[in-house]
Amino acid sequence: MANKVGDSSQGEAWGSHLEFILSCIGYCVGLGNVWRFPYLAYENGGGVFFIPYFLMLFLVGIPLFYTELGMGQYSGEGTLGVWKCFPCAKGLGYGMIVVSFYVMIYYNVVIAWSVHYLFSGMQKILPWTKCNEWWNTATTKVSFKARESRRVLQVEDNFTDGGGLYGLGNNGPVLGDLVGCNLFAWILVFACLCKGVQSVGKVVYVTATFPYLVLLILVIFGATLEGAGDGIKFYLKPDITKLSDPKVWSTAASQIFFSLGVSFGGLMVMSSYNKFSNNIMRDTFIVALGNCFTSIFAGFGVFSFLGHMAFKNCMSVDSVVRSGPGLAFIAYPEAMGLLPASQLFSVLFFIMLITLGLDSQFAFVDILIAGLLDEFPNLRYGWRRTLTVSIFCFVGFLLGFPILTKGGLYWFKFVDNYSAYYGLLLLALFLSLSVHFGYNFMSEKFRFLKNMKEMNGNMNIVLKCYFYACWYLLTPGMIIFIIAMAFSGYAPIWGDDGEPSDVYPEWSNGLAMTMSMSPIIISVPYFLISLIYTRGKSRLPCDSFKSKEEKEAATTTQDSKF
Repeated sequence: MANKVGDSSQGEAWGSHLEFILSCIGYCVGLGNVWRFPYLAYENGGGVFFIPYFLMLFLVGIPLFYTELGMGQYSGEGTLGVWKCFPCAKGLGYGMIVVSFYVMIYYNVVIAWSVHYLFSGMQKILPWTKCNEWWNTATTKVSFKARESRRVLQVEDNFTDGGGLYGLGNNGPVLGDLVGCNLFAWILVFACLCKGVQSVGKVVYVTATFPYLVLLILVIFGATLEGAGDGIKFYLKPDITKLSDPKVWSTAASQIFFSLGVSFGGLMVMSSYNKFSNNIMRDTFIVALGNCFTSIFAGFGVFSFLGHMAFKNCMSVDSVVRSGPGLAFIAYPEAMGLLPASQLFSVLFFIMLITLGLDSQFAFVDILIAGLLDEFPNLRYGWRRTLTVSIFCFVGFLLGFPILTKGGLYWFKFVDNYSAYYGLLLLALFLSLSVHFGYNFMSEKFRFLKNMKEMNGNMNIVLKCYFYACWYLLTPGMIIFIIAMAFSGYAPIWGDDGEPSDVYPEWSNGLAMTMSMSPIIISVPYFLISLIYTRGKSRLPCDSFKSKEEKEAATTTQDSKF
């Protein structure tokens, strides 16, 4: 039950510690664990990839994860309110909100696709296993035409409109069935968020645990399929030479970074509902390690089915391996269509995708809501909160329309690739520097460390040495390395040939970089203006930053006077 503790804090609390853990696991364990990690492992050295993957977990993931949980729990504030600790860096909170806003739009569309597949698969014969249907007949024609002439013109299908390819400049008609599915998905999100953690805390008992049940079923059953062993060999086959490739290390760090959801602000928001004395050190290791082992475990299920599909079609495994939506909505459904109980596995798989997506989507939307409530506390309760949640959901629904067109997949790839990449990496760097160098030293020496001690007592010497080394050297150093690798590998959105196309016109590259860098475009000016304002002061103005306990005590004292 949500407990009011005064408008100075978030005013809500998890019903139990388990609700918090499940919410964090649901937030971190998402679609990327199923459709991205297994492919990255296969592509970057197989089993050898686990070495840089876990090393980056301890150098980058866990230190940042603990930092965000600590700031949120200590202050009891959301994405904006938490920066009372270091007002100059409040722009980072706005940057986090911007990133989460972008992501929530296309992430809900993935849930909508899953809903569409779920209901479409409730037929005697799975529709995507049939030949000569309008969607695959047209695709075959386009593929043949493209190979023959290298340019597709005047072909009536779901990729062209008779005057060129669908793309960012030519979306094509809106697909009504997907709009309905997207509306249904947003209604689910609204229903689970309208009462805050009081409702989310109960929903996660299902949404955070059901994917593990399905994954277990898929892994066990997948292991019994013909060809499964070949698929798993491709997944784990070690290539020790990959360890000398810096891109493999950068890929491992990036995957840890995005998989744990650091620098989006979601961890701050969720931990702000915790009890002040909750052991966040323990929670950090439980969630972070659980997330990584889930990714590895999911890979066994994915490659078992891909190995079976390759066996049935007399193909090599590498010819059927895909990443991203192609794995979740093409390769994996095709593999399930080869099974005797295909309808059952189809239903389980797409319910799993829906629950994986919903957990993360709850957090992305809640980041926006919490940021607004930090600034306008009078919106926290009653009909005002319900109206606030409904407005965010309605705006997200409307902005998803370009992705729900016949050319919408290109918009999906566009937003997926550029909404949370360069800008988010820079946010992570500034987050680390702002908390561990700015707030920790410029307001009061070792203030962050004192805050953590107030909540959980002293760290043991091993953990203290580990976190000190990461916070003050290794983590910012590794983030700088990731950023350097990301910018060095930059290529225009339209492809390797460096030329605009009908799909991605010339203006799309400028839009992509503007969107990707917008969190920093917001954050840096705010930081500079704040520094100018505080110039000459011996201490930065962070007196308003108080712990959750201090605010609750002040509220209790004030109430006792009446």
